[in-house]
Amino acid sequence: MTDRPPDRQLDLCGTPCPLNFIRCRLTLESMSVGQCLQVDLDPGEPEEMVVPGLRRDGHQVQVERLSDGQVRLMVICASE
Repeated sequence: MTDRPPDRQLDLCGTPCPLNFIRCRLTLESMSVGQCLQVDLDPGEPEEMVVPGLRRDGHQVQVERLSDGQVRLMVICASE
């Protein structure tokens, strides 16, 4: 999707649902179209809730599994 560094980063490991999704949405609302947000999440429910929610909002989401078991999302902002 993108090889450039993210414009913003969120570390939401340990953050419960739905707070992690809300924090992603609030951050994306402050970003411009085409900017990239990196989000680190716990696997399982956080990933299962956040990824579909962001895609429903129209953002492009790439999911990467990190070596420590965490999940990294690279989100391209689709709306301001």
